Amino acid sequence: MVKRHLARRLVQLYVGLALYGASSALLVVSGLGLEPWNVLHQGLAELTGMSIGVVSIFIGAAVLLLWIPLRQRPGLGTVSNVFVVGLAMDGTLALMPDAHGLGARIPLLVAGIVLNGLATGLYIAAKFGPGPRDGLMTGLHQRTGRSIRLMRTLVEVAVVATGFAFGGTVGIGTVLYALAIGPLAQFFLRFFAAPAPSRGGPVAAGGPSEQAILRR
Repeated sequence: MVKRHLARRLVQLYVGLALYGASSALLVVSGLGLEPWNVLHQGLAELTGMSIGVVSIFIGAAVLLLWIPLRQRPGLGTVSNVFVVGLAMDGTLALMPDAHGLGARIPLLVAGIVLNGLATGLYIAAKFGPGPRDGLMTGLHQRTGRSIRLMRTLVEVAVVATGFAFGGTVGIGTVLYALAIGPLAQFFLRFFAAPAPSRGGPVAAGGPSEQAILRR
């Protein structure tokens, strides 16, 4: 029973991370605006000539180093997030054709946002630790005493502004993502909550890593 529970959680983790990278690729192809951190990743990709997925990996690793002074402890999901999301994003982008016209780009945008919410629910519900960027926000919350909402807002405004200055795509998709991801992630987090092996009931959601995603 315990082994089956662990296996389910591992599948949730890696499927969720892979789908997260794929959803980000859909937003890139739509060209209508990216989620905040990928605005930064895309801007740096334009600046350096590296792929957006590789930049995501480097930024994720750099953010993880910031956990040290914040006294945050990474989990398997944290380390996996750094690599799997970036690789999945680049892999999906390599397979997808360019989208021309709003008739193709708008469905890609909507699909990317919904898939991102589903992927977020999957990997957070697996409970192997938050992603590097979410952990940064919870760490800042714990060290400063300021709300997670404020920390997230300050960090994401900074990364969007920096990414936009470097050439990252900010648009209606960025706004729609900000409005929709909290409710979507909350719905899918509850939907995919893994049953506890000892009692068979749902795992309670709402710890700091979940709050970093859901509080908007």
